[in-house]
Amino acid sequence: MKKTIEEHAARFSEIASEYDESQNSEEYRACVSLVVHYADPTPDDVVLDLGTGTGAIALALAPDAKRVIGRDISEGMLEQARTKAAEVGIENIEFGVGRFRDPNVPDGEHIDVVVSNFAMHHLSDEEKREAIRVVADLEPKRFVLGDVMFFGEPNPDEPFYSPEVDDPSTVGVLADALTDAGFVLTAVESVHEQVGVLVAERAQSTEE
Repeated sequence: MKKTIEEHAARFSEIASEYDESQNSEEYRACVSLVVHYADPTPDDVVLDLGTGTGAIALALAPDAKRVIGRDISEGMLEQARTKAAEVGIENIEFGVGRFRDPNVPDGEHIDVVVSNFAMHHLSDEEKREAIRVVADLEPKRFVLGDVMFFGEPNPDEPFYSPEVDDPSTVGVLADALTDAGFVLTAVESVHEQVGVLVAERAQSTEE
């Protein structure tokens, strides 16, 4: 991670009120759509949205899920998410502070689906591996990751990220981390040479 968690949290809190307007690229919208599509929760599913930001993914999934838990490091972003949920009358969402490697899941809560969009790229490769292991330990049936990721050699003249604060991984690194954690990669969607969505299902044991 190129900045501390506290520095990232403060940076996002400062821009929270303008964040939704700033995320207007075709690639970002495509990522949101794909993450929602592949998450596909049932009315019995509890969804964990890591790096929930202002709640775009959480709010889109809530009508189809039993419950959605949104976690972010930025109180400013979380306040925006809570306001949006209240404005549309969605009550089966709980937003709170949490991070990839410490998601702050309520005791006894079983997580069925984990999603994350445009957030994990702030972590280093090893930090991503650790975060994916934490997600795997929650034993969800599905993990959908939309993010900045490299499908080939990135063009430094056209970065889809900010090199001073972001640390994207290659698709290969992410795929290896997912399979090493016990997931089976079931879909890879390239939105842009530097943006994509990975869908991973939990490998079933012989007992299951």
